Order: sequence, then C-alpha cells, then structure tokens
Amino acid sequence: MSDGTHLLIPLAASSDEGCVAARRTLQLPHLDKLLARLQPAGANEGDEHTLSLPYERVLARESGLDALDGCLPWAAWQVARAGRDTQGAAWAWITPCHWLVGRDHIAMSHPRQMQLAADESRALLSAMQPYFEQDGISLEYDAPTLWLARGEVFRDFPSASLDRVIGRVIDPWLPRGDRAKTVRRLQQEMQMLLYTHEVNEARTRGGLQAVNSFWVSGTGALPPSAATATPPRLTIAHGLRDAAMLQDWPAWASQWQQIDARECAKLLQALDRGEHVAVTLCGERNARTWAGRGGGFFGTLASAWRAFNGKGAAAAFDTL
Repeated sequence: MSDGTHLLIPLAASSDEGCVAARRTLQLPHLDKLLARLQPAGANEGDEHTLSLPYERVLARESGLDALDGCLPWAAWQVARAGRDTQGAAWAWITPCHWLVGRDHIAMSHPRQMQLAADESRALLSAMQPYFEQDGISLEYDAPTLWLARGEVFRDFPSASLDRVIGRVIDPWLPRGDRAKTVRRLQQEMQMLLYTHEVNEARTRGGLQAVNSFWVSGTGALPPSAATATPPRLTIAHGLRDAAMLQDWPAWASQWQQIDARECAKLLQALDRGEHVAVTLCGERNARTWAGRGGGFFGTLASAWRAFNGKGAAAAFDTL
C-alpha cells in the first residue's frame, strides 16, 4: 500500500442495533463509487472477542508492530514518536475512568463524559503514584484521561483496547492470569483511595462523574523493527470513533457523510489521475481493504459492472 494513498476508517460499521438502523438511510455516493472502481485487496479477520480492534491491527501491521492480540505496544510507540528513547522498557496507557456499578455487573462510561480537568487529573495521579511505585511502575501525565506508565509488569501483558470496553460490561475484558494480579490489586486499592479523594468529593457535589478506577491498555515494549511514525501515505479518518463509542448513531452517520464528502472524494480524484489508492474499512470484527489504480477502458467497464451489482458500502458494512 506504500506506493499510493491509503485511507483507514476505524469503526466504519457496528453490529449495534442503532448503527444497523442508521445504515439503512445512509447515503455514501463517493464511497460507493470507490468500492465499485477498486478490487478487494485483503482482509484482517477476527471476531468481537479480540482484545485489539481491527483498525488497531491494521495500523500495527503498517507500522511494523508484529505482536500477539492485546500486546500491541501503543504506549511505547507514542513515547518513541515523541522523540524519546523507550530504552527497551515496557509501557502502558493508564486511563482514569468511571465505572458504572450495577446490581450484577460493572460497565465503563466514555472517559469524555467525565469532563475531567487537567488539574483534577494531575491531583489524582499524584495521589495514586506512590501505590504504583511500590510495584515498580512510574506514572506520568500526558492528558486528562491519558497517563503513561512504565514498568516491567506490562511486558507481554495482554490488555483489551479501551475502545473494546467503553459502554460495555467490563468483566469479559479484565486482564487475566498471574501477570494481571498486580493490576487487578491496584484497581481495587485505587477504588478505595479514590472513593474519598477531595477531587471526587468536589466533582460529586458539582454533579460530575467521579473517577473511581483506571484502565490499562496499549501494553508492551517497542520492537526494534517498529516504525515510529504513521506511514506517510496512510490517512486515518478518526471522526467515527467517538460517536460509535457514545452510541450516538445520528452523529456517527453525520461523520460518515463528512468523510464521504472529503476523504472519499479525494481518493476518487486520485483515481481519476491514475494514482494507486486503497481504502480499509474496519468494524468490530474484521477489516477489509480495497485497492487499485485508475484509468483504462476495461477498468471502467468492470467498475460499472460492480456498481450495477450493488457491491457498494451497504454490502461492505455487512462483512465488518
């Protein structure tokens, strides 16, 4: 895919009933034309139980991150992209979050819904840091709902992507095994610490969600062969992610229309110039790629035939 433009679209479709309903009236003329003019060029197949989402697996492949499911070292990758030496250490993302405790299950709300301020996040990190240090884990602030952690416990540590867990019951996604015992214990200790923390008391009085736990993801050490930047010809359309995580399907459909009008239209223009283009649609189970180069009578005839037979976005979404 390196000889042309490659568009990667995360959360292009979901099996959620609201998404299926939104897709029935979704009009994506540029994407339909693209898929009619391009040829299937591979798939990254999985199921709804993989720890890493399809778009993460595709991005990892393009970036030279060859790792087992749940062991894609995104935190270390981020550190390296910032120009820092990871020193071969194992890193992780720590997301302060709110767990919704029900009668028989615990679910996670979207971190964005907490409206966590930077000063609140830093105060919570400062309170939690000594407990992590006792287990050889250092914490550092990156953003209100994203901290970086460094520690040997995260080496070869399978973790579920945050996108897998948001809005869902967390139990199937909690880390398992002996190596996970440290993290599970820390989660329990932090729940007790955070319950009476002054930041949470103030947030509760103000009607905001309390930060009552944390999530670990993006774990592992960066392999020497990994690229430290997004491949230059790879464009990632991020607009669908938050809407899908919030299950705001009207907003998701609106984002799709914007992607269709901008990125997909640009790919069509590149095809018209005879350039090589690729588009990868990613769902919750699978990612599928279509690729090709514009021009030629027989290519135009073939694309017309595929368009006539309905091989457009609606059919593609059902395969994701």
